[in-house]
Amino acid sequence: MKIFFTVFFLLFVIIIGIIPFRLLYLISDFVRLILYYVVGYRREVVYQNLKGCFPNKTEKEIITIAKKSYSNLSDIFIESFKSFTMTKSQLINRYTFVNPEEVAPFEAAGKSYILAAGHHGNWEWSSVSAGLQLKNQMVGLYKPLSNKYLDAIIKRSRGRTRTTLASIYETHKIFSAYSDQKAAFMMAGDQNPGNIKKSIWVNFMGRPTAFLNGIERYAREYDLPVVFGEAHRIKRGMYTIHLTTLTDTPRELPRGKITLLYAQKLEQIINDVPENWLWSHKRWKMTLPEGTNVLG
Repeated sequence: MKIFFTVFFLLFVIIIGIIPFRLLYLISDFVRLILYYVVGYRREVVYQNLKGCFPNKTEKEIITIAKKSYSNLSDIFIESFKSFTMTKSQLINRYTFVNPEEVAPFEAAGKSYILAAGHHGNWEWSSVSAGLQLKNQMVGLYKPLSNKYLDAIIKRSRGRTRTTLASIYETHKIFSAYSDQKAAFMMAGDQNPGNIKKSIWVNFMGRPTAFLNGIERYAREYDLPVVFGEAHRIKRGMYTIHLTTLTDTPRELPRGKITLLYAQKLEQIINDVPENWLWSHKRWKMTLPEGTNVLG
């Protein structure tokens, strides 16, 4: 079954690779209609999240953002498959880092850093484009697929653009191995934490929110600068990435400050363009434990 699914996946990649972008977005529009109107993919989760974060918006405004968020989701789905067959020049032209000089001092000093991001815009293209535009070796932390054939294909695809995929289950081992080798550790910190006891709670989007502690933990342990990659969709299939250094002295900051800086930056981006965030994620399913300190 896994081999059959892998063959189907490869055929789909080939088909998507042949289709020009302008036609791909017609397919994306169709996928959006299926997701929103037919399947209703996590529609209630999307509405609950939006209403909780934007209590002052009208029902009409919430519905508008929700529908646009499904367009964002379907675009990312189609673009992710397209990335397997895109040339390096296409990746650079369509996902452009506008200020790589932000990390130039770290690169020149032979220093590793954490490249943090959120699920806003096309986060999938970042892992195949960053290595073509930034000098450090990209190390992307991901959850390995149960299908070993498909997992190998994805790792090979990322490898062609100087990105090494490493299992989240070996995070400490990976940081230990790469931190002194001019690496850029690509990490997203806006997923729902699996361990509430290790979470850092922040006032995010007006709500107490549990955050993963990974970015903060490894920045402190290995004294790594933390740089935020902010994606902007210029038009469909065209993005710019702006880099902002959150801190280059992580050990001098109080506990939780790095996570707070990350959350504040992400909140600013979401408020600017709310439809480009992944609202279908069950982000607020954890309940704040009594007596827990909430930052911000």
